[in-house]
Amino acid sequence: MIPERNAPYTYALFRIVFGLVFFFFGLQKTMGWFGGTAVPLMAWPQGFAGIIETVAGFLIMIGLFTRPAAFLASGEMAVAFWYIHVSMIGMGKLGMPAALVPHMQGGVDSVAFCFAFLYICSRGAGIWSADAAMGKK
Repeated sequence: MIPERNAPYTYALFRIVFGLVFFFFGLQKTMGWFGGTAVPLMAWPQGFAGIIETVAGFLIMIGLFTRPAAFLASGEMAVAFWYIHVSMIGMGKLGMPAALVPHMQGGVDSVAFCFAFLYICSRGAGIWSADAAMGKK
């Protein structure tokens, strides 16, 4: 069990890792890196999602403007879940009750990121962040 005194460090790692992974998802869409396919930046919805994921993921990872970046990222993931996974994928194949189950329509990542970023938004950057270095809470 991790002692409570280590909570600031584990939270910092949580923020950094979720930001880094989100940043990588953005680079898949914007640059075609990490096995992805680059899409036009103004293409709806993947291009806009790629921009948000790249910028917000980087900001969350380094802890700069963490709350607004995490709020935007959380919202994007909520839209991804409802627009892509429920309405486009889930409803077409599964019907309404089954479409709301993230495991059945590929929406697990969207739900996990949405709530992780909502938590980061509520908590702020914490230690090991640009915001803390600049004296912001």
